[in-house]
Amino acid sequence: MTRMVLGAGTGLAVAGCSREASALMDDYATVSQAANEPVAGLTLDNSQLMGIREAGLQRRVSGFLSREWSDHFVTLDNGAILVDINARALHYWSEDERTYKIYPVSVPLSEDLTRTGKTSVVQKREGPDWRPTPNMLKRNPSLPAYVGPGPENPLGTHALYLGWQYYRIHGTNDTRKIGRKSSNGCIGLYNEHIAELFGMAQVGTQVLII
Repeated sequence: MTRMVLGAGTGLAVAGCSREASALMDDYATVSQAANEPVAGLTLDNSQLMGIREAGLQRRVSGFLSREWSDHFVTLDNGAILVDINARALHYWSEDERTYKIYPVSVPLSEDLTRTGKTSVVQKREGPDWRPTPNMLKRNPSLPAYVGPGPENPLGTHALYLGWQYYRIHGTNDTRKIGRKSSNGCIGLYNEHIAELFGMAQVGTQVLII
């Protein structure tokens, strides 16, 4: 029997957002997802799996299979983050191996917006601000030039800046997007999950996107 593990902070609940935040997000990343109840517990039993199937999320269950960090990293120096684009899941291991978390994420809309490979966290910001990239502005010149911290910000409450320009692991104020292809390149988490990850990850944490 295959064992499926969820980190204690992981859930599949979907909440609402303000009309203003949603409108802005539709330019940043366009998807929708019906509300569903969170999956409780660390191990998914048959009743929980049935709940996922009924919520239409069966295709995402495989993303929450536990992984071995050693299959992807040489060491756990500074901790490690693995993002599986196809599974739409983020795995985190602490340096001392005492903490292992799995979070559902949003991923880029298309292959041309997706970057894979190794990088690291180079900056952490609580209450990040947001500016559209040059390519975003080319696609949609009506985007605001700047959005400050707050409920309208596409980066949510926290952001981990990666070594690649314009790429982030961040929160979102539009939770409809989690579990979907919905971003212009970044990886999005529920705000409560990015807050937890933000507290564990550090500048220098390894990141691998596959």
